[in-house]
Amino acid sequence: MPAKPFPELSESQTSDLKESLLQWTLANGLVMYPPNFQDFSANNAPITLFPTPLPKSSFQNAQDVQKLFNELYINLILKEKSWLIDILRKLSKFDADFTGKLFEVYEKAIEQSPNKKLIQPLSLGLFRSDYMVHDTTNEIKQIEFNTVSVSFGGLSTKVGELHTYLNKSGYYDSDYSYQYYDDEEIPISNSINELAQGLADANYYYNDETKSTKTVVLIVVQPGERNCFDQRHIEYALLKNHGIKTYRVTLEDVEAKTTVNDSKLYIKATMDEVSVVYYRSGYAPSDYEVNPEKTWAARLFLEKSKAIKSPSVLTQLSGAKKIQQILTKEEIIKQFLPDISETDLEKILSTFVAIYPLDDTPEGQTAKKLALEQPEKFVLKPQREGGGNNIYKENIPGFLKNIDEKEWGAYILMELIEPPKHKNKIIRNNDIYNEDIISELGIFGTILFNEDSGKILTNNNAGWLLRSKFSSSNEGGVAAGFGCVDNIYLYE
Repeated sequence: MPAKPFPELSESQTSDLKESLLQWTLANGLVMYPPNFQDFSANNAPITLFPTPLPKSSFQNAQDVQKLFNELYINLILKEKSWLIDILRKLSKFDADFTGKLFEVYEKAIEQSPNKKLIQPLSLGLFRSDYMVHDTTNEIKQIEFNTVSVSFGGLSTKVGELHTYLNKSGYYDSDYSYQYYDDEEIPISNSINELAQGLADANYYYNDETKSTKTVVLIVVQPGERNCFDQRHIEYALLKNHGIKTYRVTLEDVEAKTTVNDSKLYIKATMDEVSVVYYRSGYAPSDYEVNPEKTWAARLFLEKSKAIKSPSVLTQLSGAKKIQQILTKEEIIKQFLPDISETDLEKILSTFVAIYPLDDTPEGQTAKKLALEQPEKFVLKPQREGGGNNIYKENIPGFLKNIDEKEWGAYILMELIEPPKHKNKIIRNNDIYNEDIISELGIFGTILFNEDSGKILTNNNAGWLLRSKFSSSNEGGVAAGFGCVDNIYLYE
């Protein structure tokens, strides 16, 4: 069956919907701080008025492969750590100011730890695999796999609840105020509770498989974080569901607000012991630039402590774009997932588009030729996270020609996905925009593993996220001003 059209409402009905929507967002925490905010003043997060169509089969396939991807990425550490380290060492030369500094933190942590091993072998991955639906086939195609500071798990639950409220209240029906969508067509992501559960799992294993509320989670955040409510929802769920407190600190303030005794990490003000360090910062060079000496020292300080890191430096680095490019190869997947079934292997392979290195290998030479002669088919990606770093289409040749060819190896060349366009409405602050949008599906996953024993302790799906943006925009970061938080409308 084709997707239902978006609701068509009169001007007065749209006005009523807008008022209820804005009041619901403020009452339920579907909000962000505006630029130059004061603590008492928040705006509605940029969101869609209606859920956006997504084929049910595409959504199901993305759900089906998440735990496989969780395992695939951490098996880089558990099964072939020396192989991973060798690749990262080479990448560090291309991106010395960020990948190189992260890798330096890892090496120093090993060098300065007893027996040349990290004192805490447990590591927690709170991951998100991002996809777009390829319009001609309805297949999901992976954009990237995020291993650090994955965002919008909190607001994703809230926007699903909002759309459900509007639907059940009759705001989407122009005639009789009936439900426009069936309940099962607009499911609500449980990502708030599932991500909190992942942190609680780490707290449980830190305390020798005991449910303890005596230890706390330390959340490392950016100064002046505008997206703090997304993070706070997970914190509130962690306290409500598990009785576990959280403390927030910036990298700049780690030295002033925490201390280590016998390798254990403590909050100075309360002497609460920290079981988990949860990074919602530290994923981009800008997070270290305010005071590089202090911030990089803080990352090393935390990495050497006994607290479980989410993620550890090595886990974060496993999400490098170069690693993603290598993991699209069938023989590599079989190497790291030796027990994978043919069915699951086909599911994973079906999510990949062509990704090339820009190095001196034969494959890299082919990629360089494609980048210069057929740039309209590709996006150029660096070993960096966060919106605003990618180079698109016709801008690629000029960009490459303006940097030394030795630096090209810091990038990968990725085939562009052609997603379907939808005529949804986006509300940002008080303004409604009615333009073609494209959407990106993110599937959250949590995985806890022991680097020494090679054992995976937990591996779970953790909800989803739909982000949308104007089809005319290349970038999609919500906090960066490029897009909005959305929810799915599933159709057959």
